[in-house]
Amino acid sequence: MTFQGWFLILAFVGILLALAKPVGLWLFALYEGRRTPLHRVLGPVERGFYRLSGIDPAEEQGWRRYAVHMLLFNAALMLFTYAVLRLQAVLPGNPQALAAPGEHLSFNTAISFTTNTNWQSYGGESTMSNLSQMLGLTIHNFLSSATGIALAFALFRGFARRESRSVGNFWADVTRITLYLLLPLCVALTLFYVASGVPQTLAGVVDVQTLEGARQSLLLGPVASQEAIKMLGTNGGGFFNANSAHPFENPTALTNFVQMLSIFVIGVGLTWTFGKAVGNTRQGWAILAAMMILFLAGTAVSYSAEAAGNAVLHQLGVAGGNMEGKEVRFGIAASALFSVVTTAASCGAVNAMHDSFTALGGLVPLFNMQLGEVVIGGVGAGIYGFLLFAILAVFVAGLMVGRTPEYVGKKIEAREVKLAVLAIAVLPLMILGLTALSSVLQQGLAGPLNKGPHGFSEILYAFTSAVANNGSAFAGLTANTPYYDALLGVAMWVGRFFIIVPMLAIAGSLAAKKYTPESAGSFPTTGGLWVGLLVGIILILGGLTFLPSLALGPIADHLAMIRGQLF
Repeated sequence: MTFQGWFLILAFVGILLALAKPVGLWLFALYEGRRTPLHRVLGPVERGFYRLSGIDPAEEQGWRRYAVHMLLFNAALMLFTYAVLRLQAVLPGNPQALAAPGEHLSFNTAISFTTNTNWQSYGGESTMSNLSQMLGLTIHNFLSSATGIALAFALFRGFARRESRSVGNFWADVTRITLYLLLPLCVALTLFYVASGVPQTLAGVVDVQTLEGARQSLLLGPVASQEAIKMLGTNGGGFFNANSAHPFENPTALTNFVQMLSIFVIGVGLTWTFGKAVGNTRQGWAILAAMMILFLAGTAVSYSAEAAGNAVLHQLGVAGGNMEGKEVRFGIAASALFSVVTTAASCGAVNAMHDSFTALGGLVPLFNMQLGEVVIGGVGAGIYGFLLFAILAVFVAGLMVGRTPEYVGKKIEAREVKLAVLAIAVLPLMILGLTALSSVLQQGLAGPLNKGPHGFSEILYAFTSAVANNGSAFAGLTANTPYYDALLGVAMWVGRFFIIVPMLAIAGSLAAKKYTPESAGSFPTTGGLWVGLLVGIILILGGLTFLPSLALGPIADHLAMIRGQLF
């Protein structure tokens, strides 16, 4: 470890914390539906959209109607993307004349981008045309991100409103978030990336002469625009197969730093927005403090493990940290930090090969996802996932003080606790169940390129990434098969929407409750004790996935041995 490495990490955290309130203020204006300076330019666009679609933005929706509209919207987008991919060969915008992806790959990819997972069982530049990248995938990057933030707004209203039967209007939320937040920021980021050397063109291939005098064909496309929303919306799907390790996606140390900030900035701002929404910004700062404790702990472990390197290589006289699978232009600290950022959020973009990390270095990204990606988390998804843990934490606190638990003025009763448990239980049940299944079936065992424990880790990482809607991979798994495309697709859909629906039910239940003022017997939810309890509950419940997954390795090997199917 070096001073420069720690300075990078601390500078990243410092800038991030400084952005929390300004971004939170902008998000709060959108949450309330208030005018922003951009309304002068984009207001007519918003009103025109409402007129064309017949939507009344002032019409409030209950949680069931909000959920149904959200589900239908996402189902329609998934079918649209599937159609675009299957028709790729006959659609324009295909300068390389690429064939259409197969049925199972198109199914997997359509679900992947709909659920904000952006898992890629393909190489982007060799599989997807420019039109498929822009129309089929980048549109999802905007709308799946806007959906996540809208859902967070709905839960905020559940806590903030009193005796109400509504949680907002899904269409108005998605429209305002896309127009006044995601689009303007992405325009600015796209211009920055273009100025930094990221391509933005409809050309498919350019022929150049190398320094050695040879001819080389370089694949290009509308990269910068996709890169902007890929990071800002915590999507992570790369235009190129190498993702953010590719110099056309992430050419410099500065673009790398900006990409990491982009991944976290909206999630950090939403913590402040929540505090403002419930009338106590200290609530938001307490949530952010718990998130940062978990983030810094994971970063310290990952960076120290990668900086220490491989002990076996040290014995052979090869000194230094672990540079395998890392770009020299980034180095160990920036690569380790990026791996923690992208898996603490639901981004999944990578600037290094996670499969090449040390055992502990690769363990941290896996653990971040198994916590439910609530350490900052995806845009919207991180904060509403974190609040599910907060509901359980305040329930435990209520048991300790011997009274009905309360959180930000709302009594947390049996209905909310049951729904929170239902949503949180999706993660361990799906990850462990599908990993165990794939560790004994012939179709599952055909996927890992490595044998033994690391092959098992490749399967475990894939299903963890899918259910957590992350999209990163150990990359040693051959996932573009009917078995894995289908099963991972189901895992992504369940991991997204089987959490959202119970969360919206909680929002509706809380909105209908009366406000309960704090009293002398109330458990404080802004101080150090509360932050410590939050961290502890998240680690304990995260262990429901993490610890059994460690035990599954020997069990899977034993079952495979009985069946004669060794890794």
